Amino acid sequence: MVEKSDPNSKLIAENRRARFDYFIEDTIEAGVMLFGSEVKSLRVGGSNIAESYASVEKSELWLINSYVAPYLQAKTFGHEERRHRKLLVSKKEMARLWNATAREGMTIVPLKMYFNDRGKVKILIGIAKGKKNQDKRETEAKRDWNRQKQRLLKQNI
Repeated sequence: MVEKSDPNSKLIAENRRARFDYFIEDTIEAGVMLFGSEVKSLRVGGSNIAESYASVEKSELWLINSYVAPYLQAKTFGHEERRHRKLLVSKKEMARLWNATAREGMTIVPLKMYFNDRGKVKILIGIAKGKKNQDKRETEAKRDWNRQKQRLLKQNI
């Protein structure tokens, strides 16, 4: 039986570079506090999370340097494009994130921003450790080898 795709769930932005630059240890889904004009702009599809990161400050989680394009119809009540946006997580997850960043030296990186099945904006954040240049070359070599292997298997069949 074919599953119907939900019209409300939609990928808004993806940070494809994050998996190349970081080892993703764990992922957490978080809510995002937004203004109305920001949500409307996201529905149109104007955002970028490639250069953004998350930070724990004063026991709150913030998404820093994410871009949400201005919504042209909201002239008077617009929003700042690169403002700090609060992320909503439970206290248990917040403690785990603080522990990972403060004690273990990890980084919190946004991976995907999307509308869930109820139409709410969610962001998938990853607890990550930075890769060195050698690690990046190694993952690229593995990816190339897997591609080559698939080509060889396809030719033999």
